[in-house]
Amino acid sequence: MKTRILTGITTTGTPHLGNYAGAIRPAILASREADSDSFYFLADYHALIKCDDPLRIQQSRLEIAATWLACGLDADRVTFYRQSDIPEIPELTWLLTCVAGKGLLNRAHAYKASVDKNVELGEDPDAGITMGLFSYPVLMAADILMFNAHKVPVGRDQIQHVEMARDIAQRFNHLFGKGKELFTLPAAVIEESVATLPGLDGRKMSKSYDNTIPLFASAKQLKSTIARIVTDSRLPGEPKNPDESHLFTIYQAFATPAQLAEFRAELVSGLAWGEAKQRLFDLLDRELGEARERYHTLMQRPGELEDILQAGAAKARKVATPFLCELRESVGLRNFRSEVASAAPVKKKGGKAARFASFRETDGSFRFRFFAADGEELLLSRPFSDPKAIGALSQRLIAQGVDALELRADEDNQFTLWLDGDCIADSPSYADEQALEAAMLRLRQALATLAA
Repeated sequence: MKTRILTGITTTGTPHLGNYAGAIRPAILASREADSDSFYFLADYHALIKCDDPLRIQQSRLEIAATWLACGLDADRVTFYRQSDIPEIPELTWLLTCVAGKGLLNRAHAYKASVDKNVELGEDPDAGITMGLFSYPVLMAADILMFNAHKVPVGRDQIQHVEMARDIAQRFNHLFGKGKELFTLPAAVIEESVATLPGLDGRKMSKSYDNTIPLFASAKQLKSTIARIVTDSRLPGEPKNPDESHLFTIYQAFATPAQLAEFRAELVSGLAWGEAKQRLFDLLDRELGEARERYHTLMQRPGELEDILQAGAAKARKVATPFLCELRESVGLRNFRSEVASAAPVKKKGGKAARFASFRETDGSFRFRFFAADGEELLLSRPFSDPKAIGALSQRLIAQGVDALELRADEDNQFTLWLDGDCIADSPSYADEQALEAAMLRLRQALATLAA
């Protein structure tokens, strides 16, 4: 069984070198593992919590989509989509909101930090706090639970949100699962070996500090930005301490062991900071040069990016749509025809009756079995993508009875059930032709008892 891994990328800014080393590069490498089933999405609903500039949101979506593809993400191998292209996610968010405790959300770090800041400034505790910020953990839970992800790679500041997703999933399973685990309980994954890069001033590289190195700046801009990295005042020829150098830390994230050992030795021997910055530029330019060209090509082809994301959304919805149908059924939002069909087989006249039993396959498709009154299985349906189709079909077979049946026997002593020119179900195989004919008769009789 493959491990399903899900990663979201908030679309509020332009990717920088820290994003690449800390999230993009390790995620793309992980997506190539044979036992992984990877989902990557642009978290553009989340972006609306932090940004109210539509042009910035749109531009960031374009830049981040181009970045991941330019860096080597294989859209055919993984599921790569925009959050806003999956309408099942906001619907699931509401289902989860209805079981998420307010007390749980009160403890979210981002909300508490905003309240604490307001109190410190003498403001109303909830001043400026939107329901988007307050409910952020529920939307994140929907992102994760919609696809039943096993693992969610996150930074330490997001561990709490994955734990909240587990809490919400457990409560939903308890209330509506009837013994079935509707949601997989996700696990947060912290990659201890993944680089956290310092920015130009030594603090964590962040747009908030304006100390980033743009990922796909031109070679000239990259060199100019690297020249601004803060170093100490040691002169050329004086030994440098690599372990106290922000420049060395950045170099370490991209160098081979041999390159790193050589660079360390040169710094200790008195390599000038200007020359050290040139070495870092050369290293980064080699690593990013080809990806930079692909990025700028993709940025000029927004239609191509749109096609890739729409294909990814279609792939994601093949999982999301039938699963949401199951969740709607579990909470009681059922189609009335399905309700009648499911109720009809259990009507009894002094004993057991023939019945339909629907179930969900591991691939997300839905089937039904039809049993005679004595429990013998007479039919197994072909797979359907929509559970409602099973209810409607069961109801039609009950209503029309034997008149709706077209049974076709084959050479393997098996028969198939056809309706409106489509094969909808198969029988088990029987020992001989006589047993096959008897089974076909039992099927007609069983349906006739339900229609009576």
